[in-house]
Amino acid sequence: MIKIVFVIVNRANYGRVKPLILALKKNKKFNVEIVVTSSALLKNYGKLENILKKDGVKVDYRIFNHISGENNQTMSKSVGLLTIELSSLFANVKPQMVFTIADRYEILATSIAASYSNIFLVHLQGGEKTGSIDENVRHAVTKLSHLHLACTQIAKKRIIKMGEKKKYVFNVGCPSIDLIRKINFKKKLSLKKYNYGVGYKVNLNKDYVVVLFHPDTTCISDSVKAVKNILIAIKKINKQCIWIWPNPDAGSDKISNLIRKFRENNNDLKINFYTNFEPEDYLKLIKNSKCLIGNSSSGIRESSFLRIPVVNVGDRQSYRDRGRNVIDVNFKFDKIYNAIKSQYGKKISKSKSIYGNGFSTNKILKILKNSNE
Repeated sequence: MIKIVFVIVNRANYGRVKPLILALKKNKKFNVEIVVTSSALLKNYGKLENILKKDGVKVDYRIFNHISGENNQTMSKSVGLLTIELSSLFANVKPQMVFTIADRYEILATSIAASYSNIFLVHLQGGEKTGSIDENVRHAVTKLSHLHLACTQIAKKRIIKMGEKKKYVFNVGCPSIDLIRKINFKKKLSLKKYNYGVGYKVNLNKDYVVVLFHPDTTCISDSVKAVKNILIAIKKINKQCIWIWPNPDAGSDKISNLIRKFRENNNDLKINFYTNFEPEDYLKLIKNSKCLIGNSSSGIRESSFLRIPVVNVGDRQSYRDRGRNVIDVNFKFDKIYNAIKSQYGKKISKSKSIYGNGFSTNKILKILKNSNE
């Protein structure tokens, strides 16, 4: 039996590998153990552990490493602390494989601890370009990893150009698309299960937009400007809006403070704020929205498959492979406002399979089995 450890660091992490974890747990050849750490353990960011429990996924280990402050220094210190804790955990647990996802700063700790412990490291979503510090992290993790599960053909080619051996590089698509294929979108999401968040209670039977904007750690001041202008634009278009709280990257506290002050000074806002949604609920939410606004990778990845019009603000996703459902704009108010008006309710004729067709899990299972033989 192959002991494989997944290190889950935030809400997006889990959403991207949920189908794979559930499939591996049913497979007798694998012993799956789950480490939950960083913002995934924190109530302020939705406490992902509650969602895992509902899905029947046992949390085997918890590591509290997040140093509050949400600035560049606390990010690097959090990585250092997590590296120490994971090194000790891996020495005790002795997994044959460690599985890590994407480009979060915390996965540097996973990659360093696993590779220096001579543990076979599997990386999902390598080879993609973005335009932020996350891209540097992603490529660094690629060079520390042993098996590369790219999600696009271009990403696969990029990993090989980085010097990785072809026999260890695969284009498998993204397991989050597998999740989309299994969702019954006719069954409506109820916001009641989330206690209707904070602020205006959105009626999902009427038109609404979704905002998900994270700080770009390389230009925090521009991120704050972007959020201010998005808030003003949403107020001006006078449409219902569900706004999902940003991740804990440097600058998150500045964005959060701005949102709170704006909300306090604008009692007529039709904005409903939430910290987190279950993966399926989030996909239902954006699927039925009139537009997704912000700089989340879900606007580029899942939205292209779901045919959702997207306004991508800033440079955080600049170089990521995308479909024609996306309009890219800078931080200026007029650009954001006009793009929202243009994209609102726009019909996207074709679903794009840039990140796979929804059959990634079986491909990955086969590769993981062969990698240990």
